[in-house]
Amino acid sequence: MRTTYIVSYDIKHPKRLRRVHKCLLGWGDPLQYSVFKCTLTDSEKLKLQLALKALIHQRQDQVLLIDLGPETGRALTAVSALGTPYPALPRQAHIL
Repeated sequence: MRTTYIVSYDIKHPKRLRRVHKCLLGWGDPLQYSVFKCTLTDSEKLKLQLALKALIHQRQDQVLLIDLGPETGRALTAVSALGTPYPALPRQAHIL
């Protein structure tokens, strides 16, 4: 089963920041510069975590993985947007 995650990061050094961003481009879709939506199996999630752990400084940087649930369930409507609409959301989800 594939699960959708929001991956957000706060990386203190520009070189590590670029490396983390480039790594995540291979795993998911950027929503904003430091925020990605990744749909992963359990083994893919583990591989991503290991890849990110190797890139970050454990005491200075932070990466958050937020579980939105199964890709065909709640994850379809879990993200709402203000301003420019989030394109993956159903049209009615943009109305606030």
